[in-house]
Amino acid sequence: MNVNLADRASIHPALIYPATANRSSPSIASTATATPIPSRTASPLYIQDDAGSTCSSDTEDESELESRLLPESHRRSFSLTSAPRWWTGASSRRRRRDMLEYGTWRWAFKHYILPFIPKTPLTILFTLLLFTAFAISLTHLIIYLCNPDKQPLPWRGYCTIPNFSTEPPPANLGPYDSFPLAPLNGTFTPQSFPPDNLESLSPAGVFVGVFSMDTGIERRMLIRSTYASHPRSRNGAGAGDGGAGTSRTVVRFVMGKPRKEWERRIQLEMETYNDIVVLPIKENMNYGKSQAYFQWAATGAWVPPLYSDNYTSIPKNLSYVNRTTPAPRLASHDPALAHADRLTDTPKPWVRPDFVIKADDDSFVMLAELEARLRVELHGEPLPRHYTPPPQLVAPPASSNQSESYNSPNNDPLIYWGYLVKNRFMAGELYALSHSLVEYVANDPTVHDLTTGAEDQVTSFWIKWHPRAQDVRWTRERCWIYDHPQSGTVYARGFLFPSEQERIQKEVMDDLARWDKAKSFSLAAQGDPDSYVKVFGPSGVTPPSWVRSSVTTFHVPYSPPFPDLPLNYSLEALVEGSGMSQLTKRNASLADEAWRNREGRVKRYQGKRVGGTTVVHSIKKHMWFLEAAAVLLDGGEYTEAEQTARST
Repeated sequence: MNVNLADRASIHPALIYPATANRSSPSIASTATATPIPSRTASPLYIQDDAGSTCSSDTEDESELESRLLPESHRRSFSLTSAPRWWTGASSRRRRRDMLEYGTWRWAFKHYILPFIPKTPLTILFTLLLFTAFAISLTHLIIYLCNPDKQPLPWRGYCTIPNFSTEPPPANLGPYDSFPLAPLNGTFTPQSFPPDNLESLSPAGVFVGVFSMDTGIERRMLIRSTYASHPRSRNGAGAGDGGAGTSRTVVRFVMGKPRKEWERRIQLEMETYNDIVVLPIKENMNYGKSQAYFQWAATGAWVPPLYSDNYTSIPKNLSYVNRTTPAPRLASHDPALAHADRLTDTPKPWVRPDFVIKADDDSFVMLAELEARLRVELHGEPLPRHYTPPPQLVAPPASSNQSESYNSPNNDPLIYWGYLVKNRFMAGELYALSHSLVEYVANDPTVHDLTTGAEDQVTSFWIKWHPRAQDVRWTRERCWIYDHPQSGTVYARGFLFPSEQERIQKEVMDDLARWDKAKSFSLAAQGDPDSYVKVFGPSGVTPPSWVRSSVTTFHVPYSPPFPDLPLNYSLEALVEGSGMSQLTKRNASLADEAWRNREGRVKRYQGKRVGGTTVVHSIKKHMWFLEAAAVLLDGGEYTEAEQTARST
């Protein structure tokens, strides 16, 4: 039955119009009514009807919607009689869309994510272990991808096979083409040093600039007290040469402008030792420091002159031979002959260096070895060319001052010396530029356009852009420059001496002879040379036996043969090929015998003055630096066993 709202109101008016205080009513003292008057006004009863409503008052609707019985969030949330506003449609649709998206995400979270969230202690622990393993694996993957050295190097071959060319490496050579050129006629003589006429060649003038920074005072002090001044570094092994070879070799520390709090300390250090060069740049490594150094060296680097003309070979017609400056104030570790000359009434003026060295302060440099090798290059000639046509080099970028490019004198040697990395550049631990190349780097405007980047690689670009780039001698030294045994790099191996090199050469030559014999036999039998290992050529392989070291293992951190070694035993264990380095925990009882049978310095150097380690790099700890100093500079000429054998 449908009853309209008006009829309902007539029947039950109190349902819609409740009694109020303003309406006339009987007195409270009257007895005409039996119903007590309520103590407060009753709340209106809302009656909904599909047919409509007789309540048309907006005021009543609003008072109804603002009732205190409704939650705060529902007040004024809708209107019974007001028409939809034009601005409410978009917001309503947006709310519905947001609710739909929220519901979708909530459903997906509930069904696909929530079940995998650990809730018990065991699953939480398992999840933490899983995430830890994932983080470690990801870290190792990133390290592997960022590590440019992913395979070991055949350093034993480097110490046996000589350089067949000093040409710039072609751009098409692979990074691991270790021996791209095969020997002529298939035979060669293992490399040896020094040549018989070394002492008849006049010493080279060498300026060694060790890159440092304001905070590196401890490392500078170590260098001053070890290889910069030690007689076995400057004179060589055995009786030495009295310092004649390194009489023209000086060591200076190169840094950018020190920070404010370090200025006074550096000033005091400069005043005390007189061996620091401060460049007018902010301290950096790969943002122009090398170029600023060579630019300074072109005019500011000086070395002592020849103090004796008792040499059969002296370079002539060099463009810089007549440039001199008065003898400067000396550093304590400068050559002894320079100090003796300074005490005379008329000290000789200093001259331009033949070579300018850029070295890192984490390198240990044997000065006599370095000077001897550069001396041979200064007096030598380029090796025969093998690449036809000549290697294609990187073209220099266009420069607005291209017409002002530097042209080097034709008589000056163009030498770029160092450890060749991946057939691309000389490693930054130490490389040498001849004087003409230094002037080119200092004055050519094309070089000034590229000063940012890995400094050793940028330097190789400069050399490839030289106007006479095809004439630059790229002299490679990959046997006697290596990393510290404990550094863990691909270039690390034990401290090397000529006696061990001789043993290594015998093994390598035996390998080559065996492989050539297998190849010849296979060709004669018209079969596949299964036992042949192709070493030479662009597609040559790396024999596993040529990467072996008795001290280090590729990608394995160094550890001593067995724990708790005495100090002298532990140092002997760092020597490549020594009996101590080949011990293990199983035969640790043989340590005393290995120590007695070690070699003295005379035997290690085979009675020669030079011919051994030139640079040890990647010395990141002061303790490692002291280890290098102890092994390379310390020790007797003969061991106790050798002295006993000599006396019998």
